[in-house]
Amino acid sequence: MILVDEPRWPGRGRLWSHLVSDVSYAELHAFAEMLGVPRRGFDRDHYDIPAARYPAALWLGATLVAPRELAARLRAAGLRRPKHTV
Repeated sequence: MILVDEPRWPGRGRLWSHLVSDVSYAELHAFAEMLGVPRRGFDRDHYDIPAARYPAALWLGATLVAPRELAARLRAAGLRRPKHTV
């Protein structure tokens, strides 16, 4: 299932959402391609999508979830890739 949180994360003068899959990265990449999000938007385990693409993500079938649920579902699916700390 494709999941998205509300665009509330500021960066580069815009607000951003996180787009993830709790099934596979292949599903996530295919959905991002349909949404027109470039592959460079992929960061470890999610895509950062600008607020302007958020309505289209919902229209294409992404399920709106809270940020904590999004992270929990990624972890439960074994797809969470945390940042490496040194």
